Amino acid sequence: MVRIYCRNNGTSTLFPSGCTLSDIYSNLALDMPYGAVAAKVNNQVVGLTYRVYNNKDVEFLNITSKDGMRVYVRSLTFVMMKAIAELFPGRVVRFENPISKGYYCRLEDELSREDVDDIKQRMVATIESDLPFERVECSTKETIEVFESVGRNDKVRLLETYGSLYASYYKLGDYIDHFYGGLLPSTGYLKVFEIEKFGKGLLLRIPNRETPMSLEDKVPQEKLQERFTERLRWQQLMGVETIGDFNKAIAAGYGTDLINVAEVLQEKRMSKISDDIYERKSRVVLIAGPSSSGKTTFSKRISIQLAACGLRPVAISLDDYFLNRTDTPRKEDGDYDFESIYSIDLDFFNRQLTQILAGEEVELPRYNFQTGEREFRGEKLKLSPQMVLVIEGTHALNPMLTEQIPEEEKYRIYVSALTSIKLDYHNYIPTSDNRLLRRMLRDYKYRGYSAVETIQRWPDVQAGEEKWIFPYQENADVMFNSSLLYEFSVLKWKVEPLLRGVPEKLPEYSEARRLLNLLEYVAPLPDSQLPPTSVIREFLGGSSFKY
Repeated sequence: MVRIYCRNNGTSTLFPSGCTLSDIYSNLALDMPYGAVAAKVNNQVVGLTYRVYNNKDVEFLNITSKDGMRVYVRSLTFVMMKAIAELFPGRVVRFENPISKGYYCRLEDELSREDVDDIKQRMVATIESDLPFERVECSTKETIEVFESVGRNDKVRLLETYGSLYASYYKLGDYIDHFYGGLLPSTGYLKVFEIEKFGKGLLLRIPNRETPMSLEDKVPQEKLQERFTERLRWQQLMGVETIGDFNKAIAAGYGTDLINVAEVLQEKRMSKISDDIYERKSRVVLIAGPSSSGKTTFSKRISIQLAACGLRPVAISLDDYFLNRTDTPRKEDGDYDFESIYSIDLDFFNRQLTQILAGEEVELPRYNFQTGEREFRGEKLKLSPQMVLVIEGTHALNPMLTEQIPEEEKYRIYVSALTSIKLDYHNYIPTSDNRLLRRMLRDYKYRGYSAVETIQRWPDVQAGEEKWIFPYQENADVMFNSSLLYEFSVLKWKVEPLLRGVPEKLPEYSEARRLLNLLEYVAPLPDSQLPPTSVIREFLGGSSFKY
C-alpha cells in the first residue's frame, strides 16, 4: 500500500501500490467542477494514467488551471493531427502560432471550408470513440527509428540532438505522435472545441478557462498574425523552423551566422519603422508591449534610428506621471494597483503633452518612488521643429492616455517577443515562456529576486497584460517582434541554474521543471558573439545602453 496525501481535501489515504491517479481520483470522490484532467505529483505535472508506487503528495487539476488547460490542448491537438493524417496522408501539417484566442495550423496546400468540416467530423468521431492515449517509452534510438518510419523528420532532427538516452511517443489508435507533456487518459475527456477556416489553414478554438463549457471569444488580430507569418516565412527560407533545425545548424558551426542574421533582421525592421515615422512627420511616438518584451532597448534603438533621419528624439517616461501614491487606485485586496491606467494622472499628462505640441515650454515632472510623490526639479522642455517625443510605457497604446492629442501627431508601436521557432511541427513554444525566462534573468541580475519570486509574480503580471495591454495591441500603426531566433540558446546558460534552485517542496517547482524540460532540447550558445546593442542584452547584461 502507498499513502497519498491529497492537497484538494487535505486528507491522507492508503491505496494499492501501482494504482493510477485516475483510480485515486475516483475513490476520493472529490467535488471538482469539470472533473480532473491532470495532477501534480510532488509538484510535477503528470497525466492521470500515471501509476503510483511510493507515498506521494497529489493535487488534482481541472481545466480551469493553466497546467490543466495545457494537457487539454495537447490532447485536442493530437486528435486533430490524427484526423488530418487520415484525411490527407503524406501532407505536412504545422501547428504554427497562438492567435485570436486559439491556434493557427496550416498544411502545405490551402484548406477549403469543406476540408475543415471533414477534419472536424473526423475529430468528433475519434472523441466519441473514447480512444486511449497510450504512452510508449523506449530508447531515443528506437524512438528515432519509429518516427523515421512514418516520415516525421522534424521529430527525428530534434531527437538526434537530444541528450537523453530514453524518449517516448504516444499512440492514438494506429497514429503515433509526441507532445512534450502529459495527455488526457482518453479522447472522451474532450468536451469543448471548434475548428474553422482561418487564412490558408485553420483555427483550433479551445475552451475558456473560467467557463470551460464555452469557447474562448475570438479576437481580431490581423496585425499580430502578419508579424507571425512574416517571421515564419523567413525561418522557413532559412531552413530553421524548429529547434531540431537550429541545433543542427549550431552543430555545423553556423551559430554566429544565425546570431548576425537575426540581429540584422531586427535592425532592418527598426530602420523601416523610423523612416515611416519621418515620412509621416509624426511628433509623438508611443511604444507599448507586455513585460520583458524589450521595450526599453527598442525605444533606445529606435531613437538612434530617428537621429539618423535627422530628428532629435526626446524620451518621456510615463512613470513620471504617476499619481501621488496616496491617490493611487487600489485592487480588491487593498494593495495599490500600479498596473491600472488610472494610476497615471491622465489629465495632467494630456495637458502637458498638448502644451508641448503647441510649442509652449513646460517643466517636466519626476516621480520619486521612495516618497511616492511627483517632484519638479527645474527640467524644462520646449519642442523644436526637429524634435520627436518618444513615450514608452504599459498604457502607451490605450486611447485614454492621449485622447486629447490629434491622431495625426501620433505613431503607435507595439513591441512583443513573438516566439516563432517550434520544437517540431506539432509543438509550438508559448510566447509567454520566452518573456518569463527573460524576466527571470533580469529579476535575478538587477533586482535580486529568485526564480521562485518571479514565477510567483508572473500570474499577476499576465493578468495585468490581459486587462491593460493586449486589448489595445491592434491599435498599433506597426508591430515589432523583439524575439530572436537564437535567444533560448543564450538564455539557457544563465537561467538553468536559477530554475534548478527552485525547491521541490514549493508549488513553483512544477513551472520550473516544465521550463527546464523545454530547455533540455535546446543546444547552448555563448553570448560572447552578441552585439552590445542587442535586445537580449537588456536581460543578459553587457549592453552599451544605460537603463
